[in-house]
Amino acid sequence: MQPAHVSLKLQKVQFQSRNFHNILHWQPGSSLTSNGSIYFVQYKMYGQRQWKDKIDCWGTTALFCDLTNETLDPYQPYYGRVMMSCAGSHSAWTMTPRFTPWWETKLGPLAVTITRVNASLRALLRPPELPNRYQIGKNTSMENYYDLVYRVFIINNLLEKEQKAYEGTQRAIEIEGLTPHSRYCVVADMYLPMLDRRSPRSQERCVRIP
Repeated sequence: MQPAHVSLKLQKVQFQSRNFHNILHWQPGSSLTSNGSIYFVQYKMYGQRQWKDKIDCWGTTALFCDLTNETLDPYQPYYGRVMMSCAGSHSAWTMTPRFTPWWETKLGPLAVTITRVNASLRALLRPPELPNRYQIGKNTSMENYYDLVYRVFIINNLLEKEQKAYEGTQRAIEIEGLTPHSRYCVVADMYLPMLDRRSPRSQERCVRIP
């Protein structure tokens, strides 16, 4: 089987990573080749000579392949590559750029819960859970890999005014000095000073102060 012409060459073969869930994505070389095409995925760690087949994505019709379990060490660089077969022809392998999860993963939003304590608020922040690296039944925290700074913002709905209530490393925050008979909403995000990277904001959580 001979390699087909250049229109079969795959495009945008790259990892997309969120909270260390590492998904390989690609696009077919032309719209004419997308129907009836099947794809074959291999991966390896930087420095390894042999490529390994990803059995779950060997002959897949999808345009993505979950390689989280094959790329569990966040500090190691990896490569993926994809080949397409269509109507008896096949493309050459197309390889990703070097992918190091620690540098490239995007942060998901925090989970925030708030409770009212008299005229104060208590906010509890929970970073996103990560894939289970050691198969011991408990996922590790983003704090295992990054020095995180948490930022908490409070919105007084009566004044429609937002202000920063906290910035630091604690995940249990007490917010005092609130105006009675007002409704407050809390949002938070994470910041990685070393990488100058922020997570999206959390979902808004609101409570009324009596």
